[in-house]
Amino acid sequence: MRQSAETFFQSLKGKKIAVCGIGVSNRPLIELLCRYGAKVTACDKREPEALGEAAGHLQKLGAVLKTGPDYLENLDADIIFRTPGMPYTLPQLAGYRADGVTVTSEMEVFFDLCPAKLIGVTGSDGKTTTTTLIAEMLKAQGHTVWLGGNIGAPLLPKVMEMKEEDYAVVELSSFQLISMRQSPQVAVVTNVAPNHLDIHKDMQEYIDAKRNLFLHQTGFSRTVLNVDNAITASFAMETRGDTLLFSRTRPVRTGAYLGEDGFLYFSRNGKPERLFERAAIKLPGDHNVENYLAAICAVWGDVDLTAMRTTAETFGGVEHRIELVREKDGVRWYNDSIASSPTRTIAGLKAFPEKVILIAGGYDKHIPFDTLGPAVAKYVKRLILMGATADKIEQAVRACPDFDEMKTPILRVRDMEEAVSAAKAEAKPGDVVTLSPACASFDLYPNFAARGNHFKELVRTLI
Repeated sequence: MRQSAETFFQSLKGKKIAVCGIGVSNRPLIELLCRYGAKVTACDKREPEALGEAAGHLQKLGAVLKTGPDYLENLDADIIFRTPGMPYTLPQLAGYRADGVTVTSEMEVFFDLCPAKLIGVTGSDGKTTTTTLIAEMLKAQGHTVWLGGNIGAPLLPKVMEMKEEDYAVVELSSFQLISMRQSPQVAVVTNVAPNHLDIHKDMQEYIDAKRNLFLHQTGFSRTVLNVDNAITASFAMETRGDTLLFSRTRPVRTGAYLGEDGFLYFSRNGKPERLFERAAIKLPGDHNVENYLAAICAVWGDVDLTAMRTTAETFGGVEHRIELVREKDGVRWYNDSIASSPTRTIAGLKAFPEKVILIAGGYDKHIPFDTLGPAVAKYVKRLILMGATADKIEQAVRACPDFDEMKTPILRVRDMEEAVSAAKAEAKPGDVVTLSPACASFDLYPNFAARGNHFKELVRTLI
């Protein structure tokens, strides 16, 4: 039996609560805790000046600020909320847990309190688009949907507005899942490939974090898995409830797949039902077909075929995901800044029928770039490299036996301004230029959105 949200927040009155991270996602939580009479310490490694107006606003609400490099030291707290990007395994957090302090997160508490039907989505690639597609299909059916997690607004501050008949659709990262001990009614894993190895101690820890999405389900739950991905396919051995598989390459007995005739199908116990043709999907690329197959499995039984098809025909995509910025002088410019891993970039390259001018490079997450070499040789006509990983990417591309520098010249630039300028100089009418970095943004930008927005600003001001 779930505890009511009102009862939970009432119980926090007078409790000493530290909230680590004063980013956009945690500010509504701090406001909520203050409103219920908790003694809140808002912690952030940034100094108050860097926090801007948020610092003064939270202080007016009654929160005490603890900022600077030692923001995690000597916290006097009964409960600590960690921000998603903060590793659960940090020595400071481990020390507090050993002292009896409750260490949790906004999403963990939300899972405990949420009265709505929970649909959770994770994966190395495609989770934001899949999460959004699920929400859009449910909305098209007329359901009330709350979209959150890594996408949209924080959900815990809104939990008291939710009803049992509503749906909460949540995108979850490995950082959120690593400490989860509760799973949603519907768990979707789009795929798993090397990612975030600069944070996780190894690939197995990363995989195990993803597994937490479904490991705590009951026999009445649903798990949706990509059978074309070896790691996610192996998860089927561990699921407890209704397990639906999806495949872009072959039929499945129970789940969704793309048929040889170009139609999407849903099958239950080997009895396929034809849904709609692939051509109806507005989003380009094979990877988006996979995202639709995953979403269909997630909403099957809650959404009819009309709502699914309407979403396919009208949904234009999420910002920073193969987003058409503009067409100028016959050249199309795309922003795929979300592509922070080689697998994501490769999927983006395959979405175009022609070879592209690719801008890549960024922060080093310690992911190997071996697979990027063959993709560059096959799908790229000019490679423009920037950022901390430029050397590693160039080495991986040059090591590919199919690479021909005469066909795919490599250009090196210092920053985004030079990258856009170089792409403009190289591009001819009919060409596609895409920012699809294969890396995180932290060497030059605070996040992928800031990187994508800077790219779009530069492209839109091209004369």
